[in-house]
Amino acid sequence: MAEAATLPFRPSAFVEAWGSLRRHRGALIGAVILLAIMVMALCAQWIAPYDPFAQIPWEGRRGPLTHFDGSGRFVLLGTDHLGRDLLSRIIYASRVTLIVSFTAVVISGFIGVVLGVAAGYYGRWVDAVCMRLVDIFLAFPFELLALSVVAVTGPSLPVVVAVMALRIWVVYARVVRGATLAVKEQDYVQAAIALGASQLRVVLVHVLPNVLTPAIVIATLYVGRVILIESALSFLGIGVPASTPTWGGILGDGRSYLDTAWWIAFFPGLAIMITVLSVNLLGDWVRDYLDPRIQA
Repeated sequence: MAEAATLPFRPSAFVEAWGSLRRHRGALIGAVILLAIMVMALCAQWIAPYDPFAQIPWEGRRGPLTHFDGSGRFVLLGTDHLGRDLLSRIIYASRVTLIVSFTAVVISGFIGVVLGVAAGYYGRWVDAVCMRLVDIFLAFPFELLALSVVAVTGPSLPVVVAVMALRIWVVYARVVRGATLAVKEQDYVQAAIALGASQLRVVLVHVLPNVLTPAIVIATLYVGRVILIESALSFLGIGVPASTPTWGGILGDGRSYLDTAWWIAFFPGLAIMITVLSVNLLGDWVRDYLDPRIQA
């Protein structure tokens, strides 16, 4: 009796991705650190040892590993100029950083992908209008755009997200447009058109899934940039309101005390550096994993 033929085992996409991530030590470390920061942000109210808004001025500017006999507090990273626990403020500030970065990247990605696919697939006047919008936004200085919007509306979390989304979508649009121009000339797209598929079906089923890869790579790489931009805006006082703890805002508060209380600026700066480095390491792996030339 002939033996039944067996198909070679092929692991699922998730298993393949996990195996590739495990082989990339830097990306794995970045993913673990980023996951820990996300858990810290989600569980801030349980992890933070003290109220991040509680001010005890007579305990201000005390260094790391300080114990206060009067209040019984033990501050691991010290206190700021108003006596607020620095560790608690950094933990709560991670919420704002992650919300702003991920929201801005998702919104800008949606706008950029839609306009990029429309410009690349339909061409003609649609392409001309979309690309002229891209040129206009690229020619407008980002700092001036941020200052103008904040001056009119006032600093707030939605304004910061909107300003950064308006700046980043042009990157998605240009890259996705180029990918769409290449994909729409492929044989399977032309075959779908010849078989009578509607333009909407061709775009959604055959074009869009094949241009998402560069958009995903851009998203992973720009999360780190958005974190830096949000921190810079908060440092300058034109980002999230001062009453909301942010890493850039805490860093800005500490710049006046660098010679007497270095820890106020050092630890939020360290948090920004570690987070951005983790995101960039993970983004490099995503770029390499999704690049078919490297996979080949």
